[in-house]
Amino acid sequence: MNRRARVIKRVRIGVLILAGLMTLQSLLLVAGAWRNDKAIERDMGVALAEVLSAGPRRSTIEFVTPERVTYRPELGVLYPSELSPGMRIYVEYDKSNPDLVRVQGRNASLSIIPAGSIIVVVWTVTGTVLLGLAWLRRRGPAPAHA
Repeated sequence: MNRRARVIKRVRIGVLILAGLMTLQSLLLVAGAWRNDKAIERDMGVALAEVLSAGPRRSTIEFVTPERVTYRPELGVLYPSELSPGMRIYVEYDKSNPDLVRVQGRNASLSIIPAGSIIVVVWTVTGTVLLGLAWLRRRGPAPAHA
């Protein structure tokens, strides 16, 4: 095996490892969301919350529990899409860990489409790169000039 073929083989292995890690990351994202939902459902409390700041990936809220304790979860609220500052929403939270809170009626199923989209894009790009590497390998070494 010449040097060119070894380099192409190593690049191919690296691309496959990277694609595998990105796929694993997406699957862990869904598993983590599911685990958070199960924790909330085990000891669920419901409260009215006010959205303090809103973004596509993180929104800050404040809510008061029935025990009159005010919480402002450090990591924001789970499933924050379509929220705006000033909105009043109902949230579900884990009574034993009130920092774990989600918008009422939303759950881990919302993470499936983004994670699935990432996996599709990753493997589409991976397939294209692998086809390009196969084409380079078949071309063979550059002709030597005499």
